[in-house]
Amino acid sequence: MSLNLEDLRRDYLMGGLDHADLDDDPIAQFERWLQQAIDLQLKDPTAMTVATVDASGQPSQRIVLLKKVDHGFVFYTNYGSRKAQELAVNPKVSLHFPWHDIERQVKVCGVAEKISAAESAKYFLSRPKESQLAAWASHQSHPVSTRQLLMQQVARMKEKFANGEMPAPDFWGGFRVVPTEIEFWQGGANRLHDRFQYTRTDSGWARTRLAP
Repeated sequence: MSLNLEDLRRDYLMGGLDHADLDDDPIAQFERWLQQAIDLQLKDPTAMTVATVDASGQPSQRIVLLKKVDHGFVFYTNYGSRKAQELAVNPKVSLHFPWHDIERQVKVCGVAEKISAAESAKYFLSRPKESQLAAWASHQSHPVSTRQLLMQQVARMKEKFANGEMPAPDFWGGFRVVPTEIEFWQGGANRLHDRFQYTRTDSGWARTRLAP
């Protein structure tokens, strides 16, 4: 089977982007765009691709959910997972938010650092019980022979914590990606997209328009 993909294309006509449309602070600008995506009820507006690189230079990507925005971008994972192990070797990371329905995307480059155990525990206790159980039961990114074995481990954890509050596992927690670069992309007609890159400097953020 051979797929003909060359003619699959569409034009982007939902609007442009100029310096005057942007906040001087890229975090504030991101929050503005994210709120618009939420208000428009886009599916999974907080979904982002997290790209890491292992010790050999091999990149790897996966989709996780953004859980907090402050001076960085916070997500949670098992600290034994592939992404966490790669971040332990190389903390440089790239995030990508694809908001296709409004012809926008945001790319973040920065450095990931573990958040405090207290902050991780606070978020963990806010999760649904089933999600808490899953965090305890799953050795994320490690081989598992059958789904039945995974569900048996869930059942064991459910029994273990049946009579009390479930604490946050010490092998699970958050990362905060502190940005050094943030790019905002707005689709444009005839592939003449609008791109603005914020770069962190000693005195704040510098903003530059990039060719599409």
